[in-house]
Amino acid sequence: MDRDTITPLLITFNEIQNIERTLAKLDWARRIVVIDSGSTDGTLDLLGRNPRVEIVHRPFDSFAEQCNFGLTKIRTAWVLSLDADYELSDAFVSELARLQPEPRDAGYKAAFVYRIHGRPLRGTLYPPRTVLYRVEGAHYENEGHGHRIRLQGRISALAGAIYHDDRKPLSRWLGSQLKYAAREAQHLLESPRERLGRADKIRLLGWPAPILVLGYVLFAKGAVLDGKAGWFYAFQRLLAEVLLALELLDRRLSGAAK
Repeated sequence: MDRDTITPLLITFNEIQNIERTLAKLDWARRIVVIDSGSTDGTLDLLGRNPRVEIVHRPFDSFAEQCNFGLTKIRTAWVLSLDADYELSDAFVSELARLQPEPRDAGYKAAFVYRIHGRPLRGTLYPPRTVLYRVEGAHYENEGHGHRIRLQGRISALAGAIYHDDRKPLSRWLGSQLKYAAREAQHLLESPRERLGRADKIRLLGWPAPILVLGYVLFAKGAVLDGKAGWFYAFQRLLAEVLLALELLDRRLSGAAK
């Protein structure tokens, strides 16, 4: 695939701790589109020094709408949709040049190597994500606290991984998790039970998920072998599930009290 047919798309808000590493692996791109929702920490200054970066300002309402808006700014046939804390591996960049998509190929998904302050983990709960896809016909929908791309056609897996390495302050992470828990609770409570996967059905119960996720991350995913970084990640996942369980319980108790 000619990499000139691909435009990276980034969604940013105060990503000064991450964005430079993300841009460093996009030196092959002729144009990079950034949708920013009001950064004030130096992110815009750093981006503005790169002549290949086009910054478009848009107030944030949801991840899906932010991405859908970004797609309207893409002029190439393909888009590489990235979070601002992603870093492409060398294998991923090399693989882009070797791709030969057929007409029925709508997109490609990549697996992730999770890093904690630069230290890679053996495993993660972060799922593979469709990051490279044709712009035509692509559309994002919100799903819980996240978003999902909808495509018509075949989606294949890439061999090259992407590094996920968010180095923003822990206080920022905590604030985000409170918002995510509220959105995820609403999604779980409003979704038909038969459409939920096994993991989401366990999370919907509330109390089992925090207990199970700690053991799963430490032992099934091998975080216990990753030292302090592994414990940090395990405690993050534990706290995220505790916040979700509290949000679910709070909504059920407040509803019962009416």
